Amino acid sequence: MYNILICDDEKDIVNALKIYLQDENYQLFEAFDGKQALRVIEENEIHLVLLDIMMPELDGISAMVKIRERSNVPIILLTAKSEDTDKVLGLNVGADDYVTKPFNPVEVAARVKSQLRRYMQLGSGKIKTDILKVGGIELDDKEKLVTLDGEEVSLTPTEYEILKLLMEHAGQVFSPREIYTKIWNDLPYGSENTVAVHIRHLREKLEINPAEPRYLKVVWGQGYKCEKKE
Repeated sequence: MYNILICDDEKDIVNALKIYLQDENYQLFEAFDGKQALRVIEENEIHLVLLDIMMPELDGISAMVKIRERSNVPIILLTAKSEDTDKVLGLNVGADDYVTKPFNPVEVAARVKSQLRRYMQLGSGKIKTDILKVGGIELDDKEKLVTLDGEEVSLTPTEYEILKLLMEHAGQVFSPREIYTKIWNDLPYGSENTVAVHIRHLREKLEINPAEPRYLKVVWGQGYKCEKKE
């Protein structure tokens, strides 16, 4: 049983999402502003958050910043088509994905499943026991632990999976579409923007100077790679 928090100030949207997800093995919690969402997370073990951006009391972006101070739980933003700038900002400060209103029920269910699977694998230690090393970066896939020069680095599940993909194939260039398809397991609509934000976030956590990265490199016109280091 997975605990999912749905937070939107429009009750009709919350009710619709509860209908979309009611047939799965989920316990659904609801909130109607950012403050209520934080209270639910404090009082319950939440495995995934569906979070609206535009809300009273405390907006979704501000609420997400506070959530990220205490948890790497997957966060899927609920956005309107006119909120492209907010989507990018949300991804930049810690969102794992987003779905656009009006929702396609199949898409919502698929994205929730994908993020939950990644999150639970990240904590289960059941996939591989290999340790990947590239320069000062070490990824222990058994412990789901990433360190930089011996210091632990906190990554979201999506950031972890992107880094793992690039480290497993150090030196190989992946286009944004390829990364999106492999990590999100979905058609790569808007892949360039979404992947670029997550790569930038990884650089901020792993590079001494994100503007001049040692590890996560851009190959202009082609994509991204993890530079091989001895």
